[in-house]
Amino acid sequence: MEHGICALSTMPVRAEPSDKAELVTELVFGECYSILLVQGAWQQIRSTADEYVGWIDGKQHTPVSAEYLDAWKAQDHPRSLDLVQIVSDATTRVPVIIGSRLPFFDGMTLRLGEQQLFYNGAATNPQNGHGPHGDLDKRLALLLKVGQLHLKAPYVWGGKSLFGIDCSGLMQQLFGLVGVQLPRDARQQVELGQTVHFVTQARPGDLAFFDNAEGRIIHVGMVLEDQRILHASGEVRIDPLDHNGIFRRDRQKYSHTLRLIRRVL
Repeated sequence: MEHGICALSTMPVRAEPSDKAELVTELVFGECYSILLVQGAWQQIRSTADEYVGWIDGKQHTPVSAEYLDAWKAQDHPRSLDLVQIVSDATTRVPVIIGSRLPFFDGMTLRLGEQQLFYNGAATNPQNGHGPHGDLDKRLALLLKVGQLHLKAPYVWGGKSLFGIDCSGLMQQLFGLVGVQLPRDARQQVELGQTVHFVTQARPGDLAFFDNAEGRIIHVGMVLEDQRILHASGEVRIDPLDHNGIFRRDRQKYSHTLRLIRRVL
């Protein structure tokens, strides 16, 4: 089996092997994948981090060895904390967005397959309490700070970047900063953590899930202080949250019906 890594800012992952097909997710710089099937110029891949399956354009494929992939999987790599930054060497300049993985980053360089690139921006650091075993208050502070930086980012189905993101992609990217690998979709994310039974008992960093008339989970957001929620709906925004759901003050009505709240930190 062949493997690869996203060496671009983002790579679209589609439902079918066509540029016209639905965008189901994106790979963000530094994310690895394995190739399951080749069909013409297209490759069906499985994301290493969340096991999501879809199709990428083979022209965007950057190969890595099985040994590199194993080493990549063995550690939680630092993430970029700058809205947009550059990784580069003498011949390469790649813009990377906030939340991008920085594989094998040593504070100055990262290793993208066989290529060594320089990064001179801010990054998460387990020694600063950002990792999965870090201080809860520091992890929450980072979640809330970076969540605020995403405000007004446009909603894009399947998106995972500051320039287009969906509700579950936003949660996956934010929680990845503090060492929590969430699944890709809200219906999968709802299986994690412990149930919080009342909105009044929710604390910042909890995940709130919302369903439709058929009872399917269709939306997710992160609880903030004062019964507010950060979520992506049209844009990344903050709205009031109560036992009924999300209330849009600008429209004077509820936009989403609350199903349950889960605590994953």
